[in-house]
Amino acid sequence: MKPGGLIGGATAVLLSVVVFLVPFAFIVLQAMKGKQEAALLEFSWPQDIQLVQNISEVIKARDYVLIIAFINSTILTIASVTLMVICGSMIAYVLQRRQSRINPLVNGLVLAGLIIPPAVVPTIWVMQALHIFKTMPGLILVELAFGLSFTVLTMRAFIGSIPKELDEAAIIDGAGPIRLFFKVIFPLLRSVIVTIIVVQSVFVFNDFQNPLYFLPGEKNATVQLTLFNFQSQYDTSYNLLFTNILLITIPPLIMYIFFNKRIVAGMTAGAVKG
Repeated sequence: MKPGGLIGGATAVLLSVVVFLVPFAFIVLQAMKGKQEAALLEFSWPQDIQLVQNISEVIKARDYVLIIAFINSTILTIASVTLMVICGSMIAYVLQRRQSRINPLVNGLVLAGLIIPPAVVPTIWVMQALHIFKTMPGLILVELAFGLSFTVLTMRAFIGSIPKELDEAAIIDGAGPIRLFFKVIFPLLRSVIVTIIVVQSVFVFNDFQNPLYFLPGEKNATVQLTLFNFQSQYDTSYNLLFTNILLITIPPLIMYIFFNKRIVAGMTAGAVKG
């Protein structure tokens, strides 16, 4: 390896450590401290490790609201991402395979979903008119709407690499549109589906703004909203706050590590032509 490449690689690794591992280590250290020691916000080893006590106190806070929040966030994430994968793949397939006069308009609307910022107040008015405001199905539809554009664009690019001869062969064998898509095309989207699942699951699970505006209420709390439990105008329990952050960070981290191998395997299998 050339010296320039070696230096560049070492710089990238060092930058990754500084950007990702150092903040995570700071969170872990503060979560291990007591209230007074954590209030100093110093990057130092705790004098008395109280991680277990902090975790117990965080879980029990406000009648176990963190457990309720985990359940709500899990339901929200699974339902939203499932709808994104199914609806996004179907839309992308139609846009890629069936050219029509309205395709430019639909493409413009898809791009608008990435460019135009969401309007909170009009969205609330629409949800109130449909009687889905402050409901889990309403928030699921909001997350679906905000994540659909990225899903469609990502899947459309992948579908474009699938030969049309597969469609023609399935039609000759008597497959209808639904069977053609779900039996022939959908299984070939495995690698891009895993990518969508990882990216969008982390985004929805860590979403703070949408649950705050569209699903208010303590019983409807999601994991990010539980960060308010240990903050007030006059006092903040930093040890419990960082413990809460640590607890809600671990599930997406584990999911990413688990699916990371699936992403590599899926992309490698999709690159092989038989």
